[in-house]
Amino acid sequence: MLGLGTLAGVARELRRDVAAVHERDPAARGVSSLGVLAAWPGVHALLAYRVSHGLLAAGVPVLPRLIALVTRATTGIEIHPAARIGQGLFIDHGTGVVVGETAQIGNDVTLYQGVTLGGTGFATGKRHPTVQDNVTIGSGAKLLGPITIGHGSKIGANSVVIHDVPPNSTVVGNPGHVVRVDGRRPEGPDADWVHLPDPVADAIRGLASRVEALERAVAELADGQADRARDAAAEGRAAPVRELRAARGPNPAGG
Repeated sequence: MLGLGTLAGVARELRRDVAAVHERDPAARGVSSLGVLAAWPGVHALLAYRVSHGLLAAGVPVLPRLIALVTRATTGIEIHPAARIGQGLFIDHGTGVVVGETAQIGNDVTLYQGVTLGGTGFATGKRHPTVQDNVTIGSGAKLLGPITIGHGSKIGANSVVIHDVPPNSTVVGNPGHVVRVDGRRPEGPDADWVHLPDPVADAIRGLASRVEALERAVAELADGQADRARDAAAEGRAAPVRELRAARGPNPAGG
């Protein structure tokens, strides 16, 4: 049942959540813990979640869902009371963040606005992601299904992740591709989304280089034919004519 031990645990987790804001949000510099508690919507959403989660665990009906509903209306952040969240979660800005019923979030995780930890299909049971410790998930990223995001990984903004991610990896793109940043382990809440590798852009650049090389080769062939035609005209010879012959076999047009 809900008792002093549960309330003490909520207070302890809340202190760690406020400390995470001071550690990872530059805008919190010089702001007191009371100021963070009063003005940071991510902290409000986490406080409401801690209370509703405790009530749900104590078997209290209806009220946990009502708390989640009011929290979504006031903060723009929706966290299901049954989700499991560790200590030190930092939700920056927060608008549009959705954490589903069977989602699991480890310690010291960072979520930016618009992140979805969602399910797929209508099956019951475990259907939402598991996010391990020290993971950073960029703005607008969608993590779908009962996948696991390994310790220390980074999910790039607007990525769509539907497969497991190994520890200390970086994922970008739609669908998400596992990449690395200069061979370094992207550990901790690094918000440098500008210098993430982009495998799709790399492939397009490779194709563009190939097309440019083919265009140069075609231009050289055309110049060679033009030179031979000019030489033949200067010598009074007729330019070589290639005889056209009817192709045998089925009509490629289907007739």
